[in-house]
Amino acid sequence: MRLQDRVAIVTGAAQGIGAAFATALGREGAKVMVADMADPRRTVDRIAQAGGAAAGVTADISVEAECKRVVAEAVQRFGGLDILVNNAAKFSDLKRGSFYDITQEIWDRTMAVNARGPFFMIRAAGPEMAKRKYGKIVNITTGMVFMGVPYMLEYVASKGALDAMTRALARELGDDGIRINAIAPGFTMSENMEKQRAQLKSTVDRTLANRVIKRDEVPDDLVGAMLFLASPDSDFVTGQTIVVDGGYHMR
Repeated sequence: MRLQDRVAIVTGAAQGIGAAFATALGREGAKVMVADMADPRRTVDRIAQAGGAAAGVTADISVEAECKRVVAEAVQRFGGLDILVNNAAKFSDLKRGSFYDITQEIWDRTMAVNARGPFFMIRAAGPEMAKRKYGKIVNITTGMVFMGVPYMLEYVASKGALDAMTRALARELGDDGIRINAIAPGFTMSENMEKQRAQLKSTVDRTLANRVIKRDEVPDDLVGAMLFLASPDSDFVTGQTIVVDGGYHMR
């Protein structure tokens, strides 16, 4: 129970990777606020059934007022805030294609969710963590940032911004006792990706061929790194990005 009585927020936690994160935090003793645009009750129920404490909130993190509300509800419900996992992202509904074909609407919406949203969440969470002179922020980026992956420029650029934000904010928030790090997953077969497996066959095959560990990456593969960064085990680690992709990319 490394996180007994810590308070955590996980965005994009109604399903997939976020649900795995929220469930693991609850299992380690944290009180978890499950935030998502979709109904968070399934994840909340899963945590409660395992004996943990959780609550849900429906919110659009691309809106600053919504981010403030998520933090306020977590503080009101559980008495403070120690951990923020910025997992919510726009990805599964994006189509691969030339950057010439990316519309302003798609570009702006992707940036709003993947970069502006975490910025708003951190800005709302920071003062609450600073009150305790302690906090852990975990941003979920992507290994594609380091590989120059083409035909998904809006996604790669948005996650590159979040990776850079992680390092810059680590220096800015360090004096308040707030550690901020990132996890860069490889191509992960979450619930939404599993539904598209047939259409994604070429991507899946190419990924498996280039991985050192030749199997699908699943949400639970990311849990260990997240718990490490959220727990006291990483109290002397900040401004870092951990790549978790089965050895596809080695920095």
